Amino acid sequence: MRLPTFILALAVSAVAAFPALAQTYKTPKALLTALYSYDTDNSDAEAPSPYSIFFSDHLNELLQADLDNTPEGDVGAIDFDPVIAGQDGVASDVRIGQPILLDDKAEVEVQFENGEEVTLFYSLVREHGGWKVDDIANQKGDNPWSLSALLGDAQ
Repeated sequence: MRLPTFILALAVSAVAAFPALAQTYKTPKALLTALYSYDTDNSDAEAPSPYSIFFSDHLNELLQADLDNTPEGDVGAIDFDPVIAGQDGVASDVRIGQPILLDDKAEVEVQFENGEEVTLFYSLVREHGGWKVDDIANQKGDNPWSLSALLGDAQ
């Protein structure tokens, strides 16, 4: 194989191995649809979250700071999967609400089943040419939470 052909093949295989890295989500619904269909087994083991490719720079910085400040062997501030609002299960019957847009920010309600009805509220930002998750909150039930609050950020 000639060198230019080899380099091209290597570049194509690298992009194919990480298709979500190259993905830009033009609408909030496209982002959330991709997020809820994403297989976390494909995530970068070095990233601060299995969902880092969907998260804003700000949220990834908070997650990385939590990792950096958590002693080895301990669990950080987030001991559950925030996308499914639990430690186990799968989000099924996912329903993405109509986004409320204000400039480069959006708020979207997402409902799904995971052993019970779950409602999460997503705060999105437009950055790097597409939409990213900036925060996730569960405001229902006995223990409301938001990722930014759990990570110690007063947005």
